[in-house]
Amino acid sequence: MDFEYRGGAQAVKLSALSKRTEEALSAVGLDPKEIVQLVTRAIAEDLDGGEDVTSISTIAPNHRSSAEFRNRIDGVVAGIDVATAVLELVGLQRIDSFAKDGDFLKPETVILRVDGNTREILLSERTALNFLCHLSGIATDTHEWVEAVSGCTTLIRDTRKTTPGLRKLEKYAVRMGGGVNHRMSLRESALIKDNHIAAAGGVSEAFEKVRSAFPKLEIEVEVDTLEQLNEILPFSPDLVLLDNMSVADCRKAVEIVGGRFPLEASGGLSLDKARAYAETGVNYLAVGALTHSAKVLDIGLDLKAEI
Repeated sequence: MDFEYRGGAQAVKLSALSKRTEEALSAVGLDPKEIVQLVTRAIAEDLDGGEDVTSISTIAPNHRSSAEFRNRIDGVVAGIDVATAVLELVGLQRIDSFAKDGDFLKPETVILRVDGNTREILLSERTALNFLCHLSGIATDTHEWVEAVSGCTTLIRDTRKTTPGLRKLEKYAVRMGGGVNHRMSLRESALIKDNHIAAAGGVSEAFEKVRSAFPKLEIEVEVDTLEQLNEILPFSPDLVLLDNMSVADCRKAVEIVGGRFPLEASGGLSLDKARAYAETGVNYLAVGALTHSAKVLDIGLDLKAEI
């Protein structure tokens, strides 16, 4: 059933998602309703209460075209079903995909093909590409980190340094690049960081307070020094984050812990140092840059023919 988003002087009338797209989004942990809300706001932002003046001026109302989404450079694609959702919401129905999220694509690979009303294709173009390029950029950057530590047991994972409102999508893209997710929200688990430690009066005091308040919750503790690590050892945390430690100190930390709980290196990491940190034996490398600094993957849409 069609619905309307009212913003500004004019209503934006959108169609519904197909059952296939709803099921595809749900299957990977994305809520179709949330995707609809994101896309609706994006299209409403683009129209700003008006209409696409260029397309209305240059293209007949019933003009129909075929168009293809292609990547211009190598990369891992993510967000195909989100882009499909954009196309469907503006009213397009003949959409074919030729890749799947997580695929590494060579340049000029056809990702999606859409046939339909030309005005609708162009209305959806920028919003679909914004999602597809951004998520594919995250997946591609994650893939590079994963490749850098290939052969090691260390996993690459993200942080909460995400774009407001896009966390679930961005963390999904990390998974498509071969990474793993850290906590999705503040309620999911406890992460005792330096400011908590300072406010609580010490790392031991902070740990005891969290354990007392939430006895069944997973607790991760951030430590800046090996001395702090030794202090927290008797408490057997679920995980310890080694913040801004050198490769040498991370190696010592692995020896100190001796496998009693997982260790995560974070802060000051770069792609060229990833393997050195992984070879220390830490379980995770936490990389905020996967989401807060990822470059978009260059993907474009080209009209191929009038139909």
